[in-house]
Amino acid sequence: MHSAPRALRRAAVAVVTLAAAVSCAPQPEEADKPSSAGNACEKGELATRTSGKLTIATDEPAYEPWFKDDKPANGKGFESAVAYAVAGQLGYGKDKVAWQTVPFNKAFAPGEKTFDFDINQVSVSEERKKAVDFSSGYYDVRQAVVALKGSKAAKAKSVADLKGVKLGAQLGTTSLDYIDDVVKPKQAAAVYGKNDQAKSALKNGQVDAIVVDLPTAFYITGAEITDATIVGQFEHQGGKPEQFGLVLDKGSALTPCVSHAVDALRKDGTLAKIEQRWLSDAVDAPVLK
Repeated sequence: MHSAPRALRRAAVAVVTLAAAVSCAPQPEEADKPSSAGNACEKGELATRTSGKLTIATDEPAYEPWFKDDKPANGKGFESAVAYAVAGQLGYGKDKVAWQTVPFNKAFAPGEKTFDFDINQVSVSEERKKAVDFSSGYYDVRQAVVALKGSKAAKAKSVADLKGVKLGAQLGTTSLDYIDDVVKPKQAAAVYGKNDQAKSALKNGQVDAIVVDLPTAFYITGAEITDATIVGQFEHQGGKPEQFGLVLDKGSALTPCVSHAVDALRKDGTLAKIEQRWLSDAVDAPVLK
């Protein structure tokens, strides 16, 4: 839902190799990358928080379809699979990955991090880059509106049709940004600390609709609130696609390694295969203009 978030390393690469790989990666919004990685990206020997281990963080609960059964370590779900794929590119097998819980908003707040990278549907933004580093984007995001079937909100065909309804979203997410900056509703959006709270508000009639990322919208309407429907998705703003990126400490020496790993997974088709497996239900939805 969010602007939601809610990000590893590569084999020894020379400066020229890294620069070429990054420049060729089809990333409309790439993370900032230092000009040299050198031996800092030596496979399996990165300067991680715990020597010989890669520490990955995400929020709790870990929502589907990004994770499965609220267990990030099981390798199931889109982001869990991406995390392990990046880890593999960096030279860390599943037995060398340690997971920790970090709340969504804390992942990209200022301050030193306790993880090597966080993966939690966190959208890359210039504002967030002031406090943390981001890897290259691993998923292109669309925000969507979910409402109960038969409601006034469910009948909306355009952004203008949403101005008169009560909308809700999770705090600190791009979903909330879309309400405030794109819809600009007549009444202030309801803001929730967790996605679960927003979904409960929708079910209980406290809001007319909620805004979440498109895959989450398909999961909500298909498995959680079966009397809800996807009203539509928003167009990308500003010509650049919104992307989820892995979050790293500001100025982390691991950032170029992690970005190179993500770029390699995109280039060889691994990210597309993971997306097809875990997000195949997130097909087209009507576009709200």
